[in-house]
Order: sequence, then structure tokens, then C-alpha cells
Amino acid sequence: MVDPRRAAVVTEAVRLIEETGALDDDAALRAAHAAETTLPRRVASRAGLLGRRIGLDAEIDRFGHWAPWIGLAGVMLIVAAGLALAGGVTGAGDRRINVIAALLSLLGVHVLTLVAWLAGLVLPVRLPGASRLSLGWLWMTFTARVAGGRQGQAPVLVRAATRLLARARLLPWAVGITSHAIWTLSFVAVLAAMLFALAFHRYTLDWETTILEPRFFLRTVELLGQGPAWLGFPVPDAATVLAPRGAAGATDAVAQRTWALWLIGCIVVYGLLPRALLLALSLAMWRWRRGDLTPDLAAPYYRRLAARFDALTPPDIVDADPGRPVATGPARALAEDAVAGDVLAVAAFELAPGMPWPPAELPARASAWPHADGSARSRRELLDAAARRHPALLVLAVRAASSPDRGTERLLRELLAHSGACRLWLVSEADARTDAATDAASRARWRQWLRDTGLDAIVATDTLAEALPVDSTEAVA
Repeated sequence: MVDPRRAAVVTEAVRLIEETGALDDDAALRAAHAAETTLPRRVASRAGLLGRRIGLDAEIDRFGHWAPWIGLAGVMLIVAAGLALAGGVTGAGDRRINVIAALLSLLGVHVLTLVAWLAGLVLPVRLPGASRLSLGWLWMTFTARVAGGRQGQAPVLVRAATRLLARARLLPWAVGITSHAIWTLSFVAVLAAMLFALAFHRYTLDWETTILEPRFFLRTVELLGQGPAWLGFPVPDAATVLAPRGAAGATDAVAQRTWALWLIGCIVVYGLLPRALLLALSLAMWRWRRGDLTPDLAAPYYRRLAARFDALTPPDIVDADPGRPVATGPARALAEDAVAGDVLAVAAFELAPGMPWPPAELPARASAWPHADGSARSRRELLDAAARRHPALLVLAVRAASSPDRGTERLLRELLAHSGACRLWLVSEADARTDAATDAASRARWRQWLRDTGLDAIVATDTLAEALPVDSTEAVA
């Protein structure tokens, strides 16, 4: 079963692509109309067929493949950068750690991106681009670039997903899931590295300054220590903070242990916990609102699609073509043969004027479909019938003396897509004045054309009996 959110992204992406030019969607439109009964499902089905044709599905699969690896690379980059900026945590230099500088190095970027994310959440109208400053947005953009390359459709998919998320008021929460997850994993890794380093190496933790007053650091340590203190982390007292550098009170084991646990507590309280809680909240919001991730079917683009689907719905009564003789044979009309899954169907395309249809030799087991005279409406009715019924075998009668063109090729390809098999019956005109050689050349031209256009699966025959299965050649009395 297709994921509805994936289908919504593909549908919106197809809409964005068609803003620059309509796609050739005749076959997809008819297939969606025949397969589904409601407008939302028909729109999604059409977009799915077009998306597979232009490579959107492959892009999404590649995105899903690369996404976790890009996220893991982001975690590793943050951990490495944080530890490098903190300095000395992994054993470099003289193993002295300036706790305030280390704390700023580990939490600085985190705080800035968190403020940007909160601004985008609280002030989405005034700051519409705030979400783009988060790691989640960078992850999504970079993953799309890696998955799609320069010529892929990944940027269109990102735009489509962004529009859907914004419409459902989920953009900051969806971006936040990735951003908060990356930061949460990063802080877990940083804490693990710091705990390992502090547990098995000896470090000297203190603070130093050139222009700031010692009281500033005392007040800073006390303020930052209030949160960790609620969780049981110790806070250095005034004597420890104000002890001269190198003094016994500043370097004894108890003081160093207090500084280390205070630093760990600050990272837990001001780094790990906010990101973990916001990750849980973002996931909850996603589950609550993800049902709103649907295209806006009231938009003009989708209203035009609805009108096209309505035009494909056949009327209850179709008047017979007054320009052709009324058939007296027992063949069944299209409106009477509404059961899906016909075993055998025979249709006609651009036969000569005056040629009777259905043919008198039509077998009893076969269904006679209308004669498509070349008009857009008659072609549409023929293709609609094939899309609805999917015959096991469709025999299409064509005029042998005519010349196949691109329109014929397109019609045959679409009929072949909706049929188990398709065959051509090359019909000679009853009053034809052409000699046998010319007639044979015309038939050879059709067969060569089928090979040249890659339609080798369609067999061309000279009579209806040759086109029909052996057990279906019984003529109607």
C-alpha cells in the first residue's frame, strides 16, 4: 500500500513540475480515472503514474537511502567540532580546561540554532525563513543534493514537501524532528566522550580571564548551576570559584570533581534535556497533524484536473454515429457490455467510410467496441473502455491502405498498456481498386512500422480469424 504522505509529496511535486509545462498525461489520466472512484485518489493515482515515469519515485528511494548516513555524518561533525573547540577534553595540550570556554564551545551553536527554531515556531509569519537555520533544514537540503545530483528532481521534491508541511502547520515540527534528533545524539556522544576522558585521565578545570571580574564568573557559575542542582549535580562554592589559580584549594581532587560534574550537569540540563524533550514534542505534533498532509484540492490546478476527470466519465446514453450504417449483426454494443474483464474485444480505428461495423464474422464470445473515427472524443471513449475492462485480447481493425503515424503509435501503446495482448487486423476495403501487389506492400509497411517503433508485441494479421484465438473463431449465425 502506498504511503499517503509519500503520495502527497509526489502529487505536489508533479504540480510544481507542471507549472513550467504540462506533462503528457493522457494515459495516466485514463488509468487513474478507471482505477479510482474519488477525486483525491484519482489525483494521487495520476501523479503516481507520472512520478514513476519522470523518476520521482527513484529520487525518493535514493533520499531514503542517503538520509540516515547524512544525519550520522552531521552528528559526527558536531561532536568533533564541539570537542575540538572545547579543547583538552580528549587529552590534548597540558590537559587544562577552561570550563566557561568549554561550555560556550559545546553549547554556543546549539543555543543559537535553538533560538532560531523557536523564533520560527512562535513567529512563523514575521520570520518565515527561521526554520532554514536549523540542522534539520540543512540535513534535508544536503540529502536532496546528494541523492538527486545536479540534474535530479530532488529540489522539486523538497519544495513540494515544504509546501505541504507549511500548509499543515508542520514545517517547524518536521524540521525539528531531524534537528533535535541530531543534537540529542550529538550531546549523548559528547557526554560519553567527556565522561570517558574525565574518568580515566586527570584534568585541571578552572577559569581564566584578562578583563572580566572574578565576581562575574562566580555569579555565572551560580546561575548556571541552579538547573543541574535540581538533578543532584554539585555546584562549586564561592571558595572554589575564587581560589587563585594553582592554589591547593583550586586543584585538590574534590574541587576538580565538583568542576567536572558541574560541567557535565550544565551540558545535560542546557543541551541534552531540551533537545530530547523538544524531539518528543515534535514527534507528538507530527503524529497529531500528519493527517493534514494533503494537497489543496481547491487550488485552480486541481480544479482543472477535476474537470478533466469529469470529462472522462461517459454519459448514460451515447447516440449512434449517424454517418454509418446501423449494424444488424448480433454484436454487443459498448454500453451493454459493461462487465469488466472481457476475454476478447474487437474495435476499429479509422476504417474507410461505408465499412460496416461491427463485422458480420464477429464471434459470439467477442465484444464489439465502438469504431474510433479519429476524433478526440472517439479515441477517448476507446481508451476509457480499455482502461476500465482490461481485455485479455484486444483486436484493433485498421485500414490496410492507410499510413500509420504518431497518433496511431500513441493509441496502440496506450491500448497495449491496458490489454493483456493487442493485435492488428489489416482490413481491405470491399471496393478497393488497388492490385494485389499494392495491397501486399501496404500490409508489409504496417508490419515494418510495428518493428521500427518497437511495437513488436503487436501482431498484424490479414483477417479477423487469424487475429482471434483458435477457440474463438466460431462465427455468429
